[in-house]
Amino acid sequence: MTLEPKLSHSQKIADTDLKLEEAIRSLLAARAITSTICPSDAARAVSPDSWRELMEPARRAARRMVDAGEVDITQGGSVIDPTTIKGPIRIRRRP
Repeated sequence: MTLEPKLSHSQKIADTDLKLEEAIRSLLAARAITSTICPSDAARAVSPDSWRELMEPARRAARRMVDAGEVDITQGGSVIDPTTIKGPIRIRRRP
């Protein structure tokens, strides 16, 4: 029998954040260089049954990845400033 270590709330959040970032990377890597994904794709990859509660964390993960220079966030096909997001977004690899 293996005992799982108890994680604090902040460690669980950090773990989820890392999983969302990795899901974004993985999903984008599996698509054409010009393709985009929705934050819900990453949320569903991390938690298929409760993905809706991960939507805002997935959007935050995308914003962190923009800051790191990994991805762009788009609306209507145009790159937008992640600090002014309103409405649906897409995530794409930075060209």
